[in-house]
Amino acid sequence: MSLIHEIDYGTPLSKSEKMVTLTIDGNEITVPEGTSIMRAAMEMGTEIPKLCATDMVEAWGSCRMCLVEIEGRAGTPASCTTPVAPGIKVKTQTQRLKEIRKGVMELYISDHPLDCLTCAANGDCELQDMAGAVGLREVRYGYEGDNHLGLDKDTSNPYFTFDTSKCIVCSRCVRACEEVQGTFALTISGRGFESRVSAGMSENFFDSECVSCGACVQACPTATLTENKVIEIGQPEHSVVTTCAYCGVGCAFKAEMRGEEVVRMVPYKDGKANRGHSCVKGRFAWGYATHKERILKPMIRSKITHPWREVSWEEAIAYTASEFKRLQSTYGRASIGGITSSRCTNEETYLVQKLIRGGFGNNNVDTCARVCHSPTGYGLGQAFGTSAGTQDFDSVEESDVIVVIGANPTDGHPVFGSRMKKRLREGARLIVIDPRKTDIVRTPHVEADYHLPLLPGTNVAVLTALAHVIVTEGPVDETFVRERCDLEEFQAWASFVADPRHSPEATEKYTGVPSADVRGAARLYATGGNGAIYYGLGVTEHSQGSTTVMAIANLAMVTGNLGRRGVGVNPLRGQNNVQGSCDMGSFPHELPGYRHIANDGVRTMFEELWGVHLDNEPGLRIPNMLDAAVEGTFRGLYVQGEDIVQSDPDTKHVTAGLAAMECVVVQDLFLNETANYAHVFLPGSSFLEKDGTFTNAERRIQRVRKVMSPKAGYADWEVTLLIANAMGFAMSYDHPSQIMDEIARLTPSFAGVSYDKLETDGSVQWPCNESVPDGTPIMHIDHFVRGKGRFMVTEYIPTDERTGSRYPLLLTTGRILSQYNVGAQTRRTENSMWHEEDLLEIHPHDAEQRGIRDRDWVRLESRSGSTSLRATITERVAPGVIYTTFHHPTTQANVITTDYSDWATNCPEYKVTAVQVMPSNGPTHWQEEYEAMAKNSRRIAAE
Repeated sequence: MSLIHEIDYGTPLSKSEKMVTLTIDGNEITVPEGTSIMRAAMEMGTEIPKLCATDMVEAWGSCRMCLVEIEGRAGTPASCTTPVAPGIKVKTQTQRLKEIRKGVMELYISDHPLDCLTCAANGDCELQDMAGAVGLREVRYGYEGDNHLGLDKDTSNPYFTFDTSKCIVCSRCVRACEEVQGTFALTISGRGFESRVSAGMSENFFDSECVSCGACVQACPTATLTENKVIEIGQPEHSVVTTCAYCGVGCAFKAEMRGEEVVRMVPYKDGKANRGHSCVKGRFAWGYATHKERILKPMIRSKITHPWREVSWEEAIAYTASEFKRLQSTYGRASIGGITSSRCTNEETYLVQKLIRGGFGNNNVDTCARVCHSPTGYGLGQAFGTSAGTQDFDSVEESDVIVVIGANPTDGHPVFGSRMKKRLREGARLIVIDPRKTDIVRTPHVEADYHLPLLPGTNVAVLTALAHVIVTEGPVDETFVRERCDLEEFQAWASFVADPRHSPEATEKYTGVPSADVRGAARLYATGGNGAIYYGLGVTEHSQGSTTVMAIANLAMVTGNLGRRGVGVNPLRGQNNVQGSCDMGSFPHELPGYRHIANDGVRTMFEELWGVHLDNEPGLRIPNMLDAAVEGTFRGLYVQGEDIVQSDPDTKHVTAGLAAMECVVVQDLFLNETANYAHVFLPGSSFLEKDGTFTNAERRIQRVRKVMSPKAGYADWEVTLLIANAMGFAMSYDHPSQIMDEIARLTPSFAGVSYDKLETDGSVQWPCNESVPDGTPIMHIDHFVRGKGRFMVTEYIPTDERTGSRYPLLLTTGRILSQYNVGAQTRRTENSMWHEEDLLEIHPHDAEQRGIRDRDWVRLESRSGSTSLRATITERVAPGVIYTTFHHPTTQANVITTDYSDWATNCPEYKVTAVQVMPSNGPTHWQEEYEAMAKNSRRIAAE
């Protein structure tokens, strides 16, 4: 193996369809109009020296290294800023150019440390390379006089070091922060000799607005910005392309290694989901894979009050199988079940549901999508006939109007959020529907045309009001509706939304959104060109989550915003493989490919291949499993890679259900909160230790490649095989590629997917089969999967969770950039420096009424329970609404949430909880007890 070197063409690719032919160094080349001379030369294999140019940002033309001569033109123009022209003749190397370049390089080197042999960038330094390329052998100017060699280093950021003395002020980092990330945290301060890169208002990197995405580090051509791991370990010697295991964007990375040690993760430019960009989590927060608290040996105990006992894999697997067999013998076949993981691969998820259906003999399988995007599957399935988003991420580049509903892309899906911000800076219009003033409402050079700060729980009312305006004022795409949709259902729906009770004026009294803003937003979306809707958990995690998804689909159909680039309905999936876990048949009523278990023909296919009889009745959902456990009929659970105690609602109910079970098996990296109720702990493997695939939010299937041996001895898929075989259900695979081959044989939307294809194409978006062998970037181009699009009547039904005198505030929850989900991974990295604890956002008016000051401890109480945390006073939330995150188990935000859920899918109503907030002296009694228990768990892990 060796390092994967990607070509840097110096300037971005031109998207023009018009072609231009020119001559460079006597060779003809034809390139798209608008291409720079530098890029054209690189495409024919000629690298023009450069320092300020890189193909991730627009041309700058400041370093004066890339000069060329053009026949018939005076001077020596910069090749990075000079576009090609028909018939021109370019020379990239003449005596005159050699002398100029060498002179410029002498100036750079005269004010640069000469510590190349001990420099962390030795062997990976463009300044060093360019000095060699221009033949620099001496510096005539000497090294005396004023210079920048004594400037201090900024080591405030935990992941990289900023060494100002090595900066050549090329501005690549500044431009990357602006153009790629869109944060505008860096600038060039000073003038002339005093010019230097500055974070914010001359702050250090950690205290500035820098979000640590790594774009500046990647852009830097010297050792000015260097990863701390490179400084510590040295330069990598080989690299492997894999896929990030955090959010649903699915960024491709080069894992750059020395032996089995990761040196750095570098975003892969050929990654079609991220296009060479990254966020702080994927770029830097991978250290959890080797954290000292990882459990690397199986453990068992007969009761959850007993201490853990380390055992061999053989004993742990045998104990697991015997216990599950005993429970089924005693309580019946349906007394056990399992939960698949949205952090594991498609292949691993497929095997878990196969084990449950074929080995356990029931359909008691569910996944974390139950508590996040299950309404997406139901709602889009009803409207369009398929349970996934309609577009690829590139589609946003052609959007004219972007609607963000119940999502915070800059925090939850930051790489896609950066692409969205770039399109907005280019002129696209923005509508944000969210109770909270999220960052994208107003961020550098971006401001929403409309922010509709609705009261939590009123999504359906607001969306129906938007539809009311479109139908009553006339901007309906009648051609699309007539040709693509069921007309009778449209007419019934149009009559429903046209009712005056759905007007913005009528709904304002309970949504809190000014009617004029609703009307303006509706007109903009319907008439502003290509309209794209992106939504998140603020849509689905409601008692009317499925209804809201259908209301979104209605808006897209009535305006014709489907079936082409720049439009669509796009759920922003939360976890790296939550789309894949759904695709693989993790719901109790569906086999892989979203086919109902009651379908005899489909079920027969699986029975014949698996060699077992399958139950035709849907199994239990997660809430039903917990209910049945409390009732005494559900006694055993296999949980792979999920922490339902911390992530699921109404923590008291979850723990009561788990405590009532006789055998809970947890397979994970760490002793998580659910493991406190487990009888068997099976060590899991990180994404760095396995082969497989993830499917991201745009239905893109990408390879996960093993870069190190499994720390505990087995990859997760191998552990599932051991359990299945011990249970008497024979499974035999030598490699995950064989599992994917089986998936392809049984699942029409995956029929054309194979590891060979993924090696060739890099990735593919399902459906991929004989009809669409190259995959499907855009869904529903000519027709919907279900045939005609289906308009659904979306009656607004207020949630049963109401405020009152005792609980007068509404709590809603979400995520923050530096942490991920329940924090099991990110809390074990330096990311906790940015977010050490969950905080409660409260409006100044509500805080003043309660005598709460910023950073005070407060008690948060609901009908379900109470917790304590610190308050932060902000106008990001409206009066009457408070907000917190759920990343830290010491807070246990889900102690507060209730058991209300979506009417169709049981997705919990996390986003609406009636609460009271009052001053507190500190953590509650149960939090203190938890901290003591957590310390004990950390001690066990350390030992």
